[in-house]
Amino acid sequence: MDDLKYELLTEVLGQMEAELLKLYLQTNEIEVELFEEATSSDVIPVTFGRVQIFVEKINAQKARNLLEEYENQTQD
Repeated sequence: MDDLKYELLTEVLGQMEAELLKLYLQTNEIEVELFEEATSSDVIPVTFGRVQIFVEKINAQKARNLLEEYENQTQD
């Protein structure tokens, strides 16, 4: 039995892009969790590391559809 509540939706580069996508999904009633790589121990944090975006499995298909709309909007 698969007890995991979330599944990977996509991976983006940069915290800002991840936060924008998270906000877009949350606005559409999708629960989102972000996981990012450890990027740097410097005083100025690196904000261009990979960020994985996970969504609840029960909303995964809706999230994929929204992701496609989001990507189409940002490419225009």
